[in-house]
Amino acid sequence: VTASIMAVYVDHRTEAPDSVASPSHIAWHPLHPLLAVASISTASGGCVDIYLEQGEHVSDAHVERSFQVASLSWHPSRPILAAGWETGEVVILNKQEKEHHAVPPNHNAKITVLNWSTNGTCLVSGDRHGVLVLWRMDQRGRVQGPALLKQECGKCLSHCVFRPPPPGEDFVQLAKAAVGGDEKALDMFNWRKAGTGAPLKMGLQEGLSFFITLTDGSVHYVSEKGKTRHVLSTDSLVQKLLFMEERDVLVVITENLQLSLHAITLEGEAEELMKVKLSGKIGHSADIILIDHSLVVTALGETVIRFWDLDRDENYVLSPDVQFGFEGGECINCVSYCSAKGLLAAGTNKGRIAMWRKAAGSHQSIRALEGKEKWKLQAPTELEGNVIQIKWGSRKNLLAVNNISSVVILSEQAMSSHFHQQVAVVQVSPNLFNVTFFSTGTTHSLRVDMNVNGVFATKDAVVFWNGKQVTVFECSGDTFRSAGSFLCDSPVLSVHGENLYTVEPYRVQVRTWQGTVKQLLVFSEAEGNPCLLDVCGNFLAVGTDLAHFKIFDLSRREAKVHCNSKNFSELFPGLGGIASVKCNANGNKVSILVSKTDGNIDSKICFYDVEMDKVTLFDFKAEQGNGREKLSSGQGIDNRSAVDYPELHSHIPACHFWDQSEPRLFVCEAILETGLQYPDQKKKQTESTMDVWIISFFSTEEHGLLLQDSFPLPSSYQVLLGIEVPHYYFAKKPGEAEKGQAESGSIKVSQMVARRPMRDFIGLGDCDKTTRDAMLNFSFYLTAGDMDEAFKSIKLIKSEAVWESMARMCVKTQRLDVAKICLGNMGHARGAKALREAEQEPEQEARVAVLAIQLGMLEDAERLYKACKRYDLLNKFYQASNQWQKAIETAEAHDRVHLRTTYYNYAKHLEATGEHSLALAHYEKSDTHRFEVPRMLSEDLQALENYVNKMKDKSLWKWWAQYLESQSDMESALKYYALAQDYFSLVRVHCFQGNIQKAAEIANETGNWAASYHLARQYESQDEIKQAVHFYTRAQAFNNAIRLCKENNLDDQLMNLALLSSPEDMIEAACYYEEKGEQMDRAVMLYHKAGHFSKALELAFATQQFGALQLIAEDLDEHSDPALLARCSDFFIEHAQYEKAMELLLTAKKYREALQLCLKQNLTITEEMAEKMTVSKDSKDLSEESRRELLEQIADCCMRQGNYHMATKKYTQAGNKLKAMRALLKSGDTEKIVFFAGVSRQREIYIMAANYLQSLDWCKDPEIMKNIISFYTKGKALDLLAGFYDACAQVEIDEYQNYEKAQGALTEAYKCLSKAKTRSPLEQESKLALLQSKMTLIKRFIHARRVYSEDPKEAVRQCELLLAEQDFDNAIRHGDVLGFLVEHYVQVEDFHTAYRYLEEMQKRVPPMNLSYYVTQQTIEAVHRGVGIPVSRTLVPEEIRHSSVENKEVEEEVADEVEDP
Repeated sequence: VTASIMAVYVDHRTEAPDSVASPSHIAWHPLHPLLAVASISTASGGCVDIYLEQGEHVSDAHVERSFQVASLSWHPSRPILAAGWETGEVVILNKQEKEHHAVPPNHNAKITVLNWSTNGTCLVSGDRHGVLVLWRMDQRGRVQGPALLKQECGKCLSHCVFRPPPPGEDFVQLAKAAVGGDEKALDMFNWRKAGTGAPLKMGLQEGLSFFITLTDGSVHYVSEKGKTRHVLSTDSLVQKLLFMEERDVLVVITENLQLSLHAITLEGEAEELMKVKLSGKIGHSADIILIDHSLVVTALGETVIRFWDLDRDENYVLSPDVQFGFEGGECINCVSYCSAKGLLAAGTNKGRIAMWRKAAGSHQSIRALEGKEKWKLQAPTELEGNVIQIKWGSRKNLLAVNNISSVVILSEQAMSSHFHQQVAVVQVSPNLFNVTFFSTGTTHSLRVDMNVNGVFATKDAVVFWNGKQVTVFECSGDTFRSAGSFLCDSPVLSVHGENLYTVEPYRVQVRTWQGTVKQLLVFSEAEGNPCLLDVCGNFLAVGTDLAHFKIFDLSRREAKVHCNSKNFSELFPGLGGIASVKCNANGNKVSILVSKTDGNIDSKICFYDVEMDKVTLFDFKAEQGNGREKLSSGQGIDNRSAVDYPELHSHIPACHFWDQSEPRLFVCEAILETGLQYPDQKKKQTESTMDVWIISFFSTEEHGLLLQDSFPLPSSYQVLLGIEVPHYYFAKKPGEAEKGQAESGSIKVSQMVARRPMRDFIGLGDCDKTTRDAMLNFSFYLTAGDMDEAFKSIKLIKSEAVWESMARMCVKTQRLDVAKICLGNMGHARGAKALREAEQEPEQEARVAVLAIQLGMLEDAERLYKACKRYDLLNKFYQASNQWQKAIETAEAHDRVHLRTTYYNYAKHLEATGEHSLALAHYEKSDTHRFEVPRMLSEDLQALENYVNKMKDKSLWKWWAQYLESQSDMESALKYYALAQDYFSLVRVHCFQGNIQKAAEIANETGNWAASYHLARQYESQDEIKQAVHFYTRAQAFNNAIRLCKENNLDDQLMNLALLSSPEDMIEAACYYEEKGEQMDRAVMLYHKAGHFSKALELAFATQQFGALQLIAEDLDEHSDPALLARCSDFFIEHAQYEKAMELLLTAKKYREALQLCLKQNLTITEEMAEKMTVSKDSKDLSEESRRELLEQIADCCMRQGNYHMATKKYTQAGNKLKAMRALLKSGDTEKIVFFAGVSRQREIYIMAANYLQSLDWCKDPEIMKNIISFYTKGKALDLLAGFYDACAQVEIDEYQNYEKAQGALTEAYKCLSKAKTRSPLEQESKLALLQSKMTLIKRFIHARRVYSEDPKEAVRQCELLLAEQDFDNAIRHGDVLGFLVEHYVQVEDFHTAYRYLEEMQKRVPPMNLSYYVTQQTIEAVHRGVGIPVSRTLVPEEIRHSSVENKEVEEEVADEVEDP
C-alpha cells in the first residue's frame, strides 16, 4: 500500500472447464476473492463459472444452459450469485452451501436488470418487455413468499440503481454507541466484513427504493411502498445511471454523452442541477465509472481516458505514454478503479493493462496539484488479445481482465530484489530480472520460467524460489548457466558460497546447488519452526515462528552454532513476534523487526549484543519509553527513541541491513505509518514529512546506538537494497527517466539499480581499503562527537574530497579550528580568507555560515544566519544568491536598517536584466529614483517625460527643467522650474531673457535668497545701486550691500546693514566711520556690537562717551581681558562711579583692590559682592593661605560695617570659627548662636555661647537654661557651670524664697566645682569651703521650717541661733528668717517680741521690700498688738511670686547636671 513497496502483477489464467467458450461477463464479489465469469460457447450455448484468486475453478458452481447468460449479480455480503439468462430464467448459485435455486418464472424475455438491494434482503429483476419483479430472499438465497412487487413498464428496462436508505433514529443511536467504543455496536457495524450476524436494519426502512430506466430515456423511481413515479426524461437512451449518496444526487449519462445531475428529495422527486455535454466519440460502447464521489471517468475506445470533475467543473484526459512501452494509437476500451490502492486500471485493444497511481496524502502540495498531475503512470502489464472488460474486486483488491479468449486474474505481488557481494538483482516483470555486477559495472537481463517469490544473489550465483521449486543460475563471465533446479517447499532461502540453506519443520537444511542435503541444523519443539534466514559475512541468522533466534558460524566446512538459541519474548517482554532477523558481519550483533499482534510491523527496532548479552531498543515513536525496563534476567533495556528527530516520528521500519564487511554499520528504511491520525493532532502533517526515510546507525558497545545519517528516499528510487561501504544501494522506480534523476554523486549503473555514496564518502569515488577504513572511522568519530579522533583518522588522506567532507562536517559541529585546516588541505584559498575575515563576527553561527557558503552549503548558511538572528548577513546572503524576494522579506521583517539598500540593489539587478518597470518601482521604494530613474531612462526621453509628469516630484521637475534648459527650450524649462518652485532658476532664466522686471517680482514675492542675490548682481552690473542694495539685503548678502554703500556714501543704510550683518562686517563699517572722523558714536557702537571691546573703549575714552562706556561695561564679564577691565574700573574711579568700578574689579578678580576700595570709599558690602569676592576652595587663582587671608579681610570689613551675619559666614569660610562666633555674638541672634555652637563643636565656642546665653533672661526661658548647662558641660567648663548653679540658687532664694531648690542647685555647684580643674587650687578650696558653709546654713534654715509644725520652740531657737552666725547674710536673707520669727510671735500673740523683730527687720531690709517677707496683715496685727500706728513708709503689699511655674525647669536642670 505504500510507495516504497515495489509491485509486479502476477497473472493467473482462469482454468476454464470449457476451453472453447469465450467469456462475456465478469463480476467480482464485493468482499470474497470470488470471480463469476459468464461465457458463450458455440457448442453448448452459455455457462456460469466461479473462480478463486489464482484462477482455480470452483467445481460445484458450474451452471450450463443451451442459451446465453444476460446478467450477473453478487449478493453484497454472502457468496451468493444471481445469474439472469436471455430466456428470462434467473438462477441463484450459493457457493458456500454448493446449491442452486431457481427463481419462480415471471419473465419470458432477456433479463436486462438484475440487482440485489443494499442490504441483500431483496432481489430485483427486469426484462426486455418491461416486466419488473421484486423478491424477498432468505439467507441461503431462496425466494421467500410471493413477489413484493410486480409491474409492467411497457418498455425495455435498462438500468437499476438502489437508493441507500437514510439512517433511522436507532441507527444514529447505534453510531453514537459505536463511536463511544461499544463492542456490540461496533460488531453490528462490521457485519459485512465479518460476513456473520444479521444485516443492520436501518430505521424502519430497508432501503428498498430504487431508480429504473427505460429504453425511451425515461427514469422512474420505485418507493418502498411499491409506488412508481416518473422522475425525468432524457433525449436518448440512458447509458449509465449513478447515485451519489453523499449529496443525494442522481447522475444520468446518455448514449450521446449528455451528462445531467439531479437532486433527489426524500419522496423521490428530481430537480435538475446541471447539464453538460461530455466530449468523446459517440457510438462506441462506453465504460463509465464514478470515483472519489465526484470524478466521472469514461473510456470510449479512444487513445485517452476522459475525466470530468463534478466538484470543480473541469475536465482533463490521461493517455498511456509510449516511453513506458505502449504503442502509438493504442485505444482504451475499459476502466476500473481500486480506491484502496488508489489505482486506476485501463484495458487496451493491444492486450496491455495501463495503470495510473493517484498521489496519496492530504497536505497542501498534493491538493494544489491540477487534476491530471495527480495521476502517475505505472509500468504496464502485458497480456495478449483485445481487453474488453476489466474489474477490480474483493477485499484482496484483485484485478480481473477479459480479453475475449480468456479471463486473467492479476494479483499484486511485492517485486523481488536482493543485493549481496556487489551483485544486485531486481525483478522487472513476473519472469524478467535485471542483474547488475557493481564490481564490473555490467548489467544483464535474466528470464526465469516460473513464478518467483524470492531471489538471493551472490558473486557466484543467483538463486530463485517460489515455495515449490528452487532454481540456481551460476554466473560465469557475462552469461548465466542453470546450475541446478529442484523441488523444495521452503518459503525462505539463503546462500553462502556453495551452500543453499532452506527450512523445513524444526530443521534448517544445508544443500548443494543441486539440492542434495549435506547437513541438518536441528531446532527443538520449544524453539519452533525456522521461518526467517539471513546471511551476512560468514554468519547465518535463523528466526523461528515461536520467536527464537540462533546464529551459526559458516566459516568452516560445517555450520557451527555461534550463538545459542535466544527467546525473543524473554529478551524483550511484551513486544510480539519476530518479523525479520539480521546479524552483522562479525556475528556479534542481531537486529530484529517486531510484528505486532495485528500483523503490522512495530515502530521499534530491537538490537541484541551477542557478546555482552545486552539489548537495546530504538523507537521511532517520539514518546520516550518508560525509562529502562527491568527484565527477568536482571538486565536493563537501553531505550533510544527518535525524540530528537521530529521528521522520523510516526514512521515504522520497513527493512533493515547490516553492512557486509563493516560490523558497526546498520541501515534501515522507515515508511510512514498508514492510517495514523492522532486525536490531538489538529493540523495536517507538515509538508516536510517525507514518506520514506533512509536512516543509518553505528552500533558499538562503547557508544551504544548512534544515528549517523538520515535522508529522505530520493524520488527516483523505489526501495533500499542494502549497504556496503561506501555506498547505499537502491532499486530504481521502473520507467524513471534517465535524465538527471539521481542526486549528486550517485553513480548510475543500470536501468533498475543505483547506488548513492554515504554522506562522508561523497566525491571519493571507489577508494582503496585504507582510505575507506579511515573515512569510516572518521564518520564514526564524527557521529560520536569526537572531533579530535575524527581528525586523526583522516590526517594522512590526501583526497581533497575527504577534507571537503570534513569541512562540511565542521559546519554541522561548528568546529572552525578544524575547518581552517580542512580548507588549507583543500587548497581553498578564498574560503580560508573569508573565514579569517569572518572572525570579527561576534556570533559563532555567523562565522560558521561563512564557511557553509564557501562550501556551497547554502541551506545550512541560511539556517545558521536565522539561528543567530543576523538578518543583515542573511539579507546579504539572499542578495548574493539571487533570492531577491527572500532578501526583501527579510529586510522588511527584520533588517529595516538595510531595507532601502536592499530595494536599491534589487532595482540595479532588475535594470541589468532589462526589467525597467520593476526596477523603477524599486528605485522609488529605495528613494533613489530622483537620480537613478532619469539616468536609467535617459535613452527613452518620452518615457522619462511621462514619468516626470506622473511623479509630481519637485526634484524630478527641476532635473527635467535643467535638461530642457540645456536643450534651449526655455519656455518649457520655465514651466517646470515653476512647478519645482526653483525660484533661483526662474530668476536666472528671466534675467537671461532680459525680463528683469518679472525676475524682480518673483524675487520679491518669494524672498528666495539665491534668486535675490542673482538679481542684485544683475542690478549692480547695470549700476542700479539702490535696487542692488535692496536685493543683496534680501539675500542676506550684507557684505556686498555694505560694499556698495561705502562705495556710494550711503552712510545711513550702511549703519543698518552693518548691524544686521556679521561681526567682521560691523568692524569694517566701524573702521569706515572712524576713518571719516564723523559719527564716532556709530563707530563705538559697531565695535562694541562686534565684540571688539578694547577698541570700542578706546574710542569711547577718547571721545568721553560715558553712556557708551556704561553699555560696554555691562557687557564685560570674567572672560573679558583683565587689562581692559582694570582700565575701565580706573576710569570709573576717576569719575567717582565707585559701585561700577567695584563690579569691574570683582569681574577682573582683583579682590584686594576691591576691598581697599570698599574701605576707602566706605562702600557697603552686599551679599552679592561678598559672594563674588569669595574664591572657591578648588580655585587655582589663589593659594589656600591667601584665600583664607582674603576671606578674613572681607569678614573684618563686614564687622566694621556691622554686617555681623556676613562676617560670621566669611570667618566660617576662612575656617576661623572663634572670630565667626564673636561676630555672631555681636549680632545677638540667639537661635543662630545656639545652632553655630552646636555645629562648631569647639570648647571655646561652647563657653562663649554659654556665657552669652547667661547674659540673657535665662530664668524665664527653660530652653536657654538647658543650653547653658549643656554648653558648659560640653565645653568642660565645670567651674563656670558651678558658678551658674550658684547663681541659680541665688535666684531661687531671691525670686521665690525656695530654699529647698537652692539647696539642690548648690549641691550641683559643689559637685561641679569639686570636679573642675582650676589654675589655683587654693582659690578652688576657698570657693568650695564657702559653698559648703552656705549649704550648711541653708540646710539648718530648711530644717527649722520643717520641724516648726511639730516643735515650734525648737524651730524658733534654731532661727535665733542662725541670726547670730557671722556669715549668715551670704547664704540666707535676713528678711526670710526675721519674717519667720515675726509670723511665729504674732501667732503666739507675743506682739512685743514680734515688734522687736519687725524693727530689726526695718533696719536690715529696705522698706520697699518689707512686704516681700511679712504680709500687710501681720504688720498691722503687730502694730495693733503693741498699740503703735503703722508707719507710712511701709509700702502696700506686692504680689509675691510663686515658684510653682518654674518648678519643672529647675528639676530638669538638676537632672541634667547630676553627672556632668
